[in-house]
Amino acid sequence: MSIHIFPYLLVSLTVFFIGIVGIALNYRSVILVVFCIELIFLSVNLNLVFFSYYLDDMVGKLFVIYILTVAASESAIALAVLVLYFKIHNSLSMDHLYLLHG
Repeated sequence: MSIHIFPYLLVSLTVFFIGIVGIALNYRSVILVVFCIELIFLSVNLNLVFFSYYLDDMVGKLFVIYILTVAASESAIALAVLVLYFKIHNSLSMDHLYLLHG
């Protein structure tokens, strides 16, 4: 079965650049930065799935499961830190995030 991989790579590249541009344009909003990082993770996962299917290999699919697990835990920890930060400072502005340094 022959598939053309270019349209799939174009979708993944588009999602990746949406994440990069989102970080560059919305660097003041912490929630949007976390969301854009998740978009970048998803574009990498799309590439792994596409190439795994294209090359008929199972390793890429296993890496996708691992990366999704790590991304989910990263999101949960980031949101927990943001909730605690909001409780203390009543703001989620990136201007005051330097206060999180130890």
